[in-house]
Amino acid sequence: MLKYLIWPLLAVGLVLLPHGLSFSQQEILVFLTINVLLVSTYRLLTLTGEWSLGHVVIMGVGAYASALYTKEFGVWVPVSMLLGGVTAALLAVLLSFPLFRMKGFYFLIGSFAAGEIIRLLWKRFRDPFGGPKGIKGIDPMPDFSIGIYDFDFFEPVSYYYFAGVVVVVCLWILWRIEKSPVGLTFHAVHWQDKLAEASGVNLRAYRTLAFAIASGFAGVGGALMAHYVGTINPNSFDVEVMVFVLTWAIVGGTGTFYGPILGCVALTVLNEIVLRELGFEQMRPLIYGAILILSILFMPKGLESVVQRLIQPRDKKSDADREALS
Repeated sequence: MLKYLIWPLLAVGLVLLPHGLSFSQQEILVFLTINVLLVSTYRLLTLTGEWSLGHVVIMGVGAYASALYTKEFGVWVPVSMLLGGVTAALLAVLLSFPLFRMKGFYFLIGSFAAGEIIRLLWKRFRDPFGGPKGIKGIDPMPDFSIGIYDFDFFEPVSYYYFAGVVVVVCLWILWRIEKSPVGLTFHAVHWQDKLAEASGVNLRAYRTLAFAIASGFAGVGGALMAHYVGTINPNSFDVEVMVFVLTWAIVGGTGTFYGPILGCVALTVLNEIVLRELGFEQMRPLIYGAILILSILFMPKGLESVVQRLIQPRDKKSDADREALS
């Protein structure tokens, strides 16, 4: 009975959550919502066995593209967000031609190099990318009303609800993809690539597909961020941010869909509530590094393994009870 109440209670909790927070905490909640989408898309890429150091830059591609579509061509913001995701996915397809000639460590380094080239192009060309200062005055999400509630997207609560709906839809699509035959093939490409290839699976095509899907949804996340903040620059998508995404994924664990989300939420709470309140925010890279090392040494399967240990004994007890009754 309890498991049927979890999702409704979680939904109610997420709806009421921002009303118990300060303004600054509400803004943090908006960024956390976007980061949940980012780290979930990153996990989709890792399903094929490839880890990228350029995923945050791909998110930036979606942000830049969406900002330029609205500023230069007057595209309606919700449409430009979708187009930002499409642009990121198309760029990922182009990058796949050189990158997927490499595997493992070489892919990791190649993705980092590709990301830095894109960031240098943003810095080099003031027109249209704004150079080192980036793009300012990005069009916000237009306000609208539903019933008695007016959505003012300069307010973090309104944008949290909007971003939350978008992220939930994206997460549902990503989950459905993973549970589909395509998602099962992604797993096969990772764990049994030779057997999958012998069975007629085009390894490069499926790696490219995972890369494109993950990049497309990451681009949507970048667009969500750009139209909330109102300004973006190349430093918003540097390797330091990428290291945080890696840490979220590893600490949370990538064996389950919810693992990276756990890591993202736990470390964000640690940073914004514990470290900031104690005045240790400047030490975040050091503390994150220590947490990453300790996680690899003592909890290699991440926080998701803790959840599984809490659930499995109950499942085993239930199985034993059923066997006794039978």
